[in-house]
Amino acid sequence: MARRAVEQELSRERILEAARHLFVTKGYRAISMRSIGQHLGYSHGSLYYHFKEKAELFYAIVVEDFNNLAVQLKKVIKATPVQDLTKVEQLMIEFIRFGLDHPYQYEIMFMIRDEELLSYCRTEQGRCLELFASIVRRYMNEDTHGPDFCRNLPLTLFLAMHGFISYYIQDRVTFEEVKPAAMTHVKICCECLR
Repeated sequence: MARRAVEQELSRERILEAARHLFVTKGYRAISMRSIGQHLGYSHGSLYYHFKEKAELFYAIVVEDFNNLAVQLKKVIKATPVQDLTKVEQLMIEFIRFGLDHPYQYEIMFMIRDEELLSYCRTEQGRCLELFASIVRRYMNEDTHGPDFCRNLPLTLFLAMHGFISYYIQDRVTFEEVKPAAMTHVKICCECLR
């Protein structure tokens, strides 16, 4: 009965959101299950109902965030074409939008520097890059550009998006605030595909 009451009061989603914020703002090592519980107004014991340890909680955040990004990228493929944007440009714009509108998630996904935590992120980063690359390659013409170009361009575009996000994320601006700059950046990056 007590566990059921805790589950109803303190959801997994609330824990993930609070932990994500604390990990980014204070650092993974500075945060304990106890401090997350205190931040939420609960004992740390109530967190253990959902997560066995801090590392499991961190990995759950990483997986959830990468899954959310994958859903957004896949929506681009199914969406109606946007005037004056190719599918690759739409894909890049959506990636940039996600990064700037979800800065805490993006920082955990791609900007964490802690060696221990990188092991949790690398696999998911690789899957994300492969999804992005597979979508980009659908819209490339190997006969026109050659196999080396087609193999290397997705990573180049990915790094260009990451650089853009990394530059603007420090100022905590939203995508809408820098949309013209994002559109120009993406258009220049994709000029080689025209």
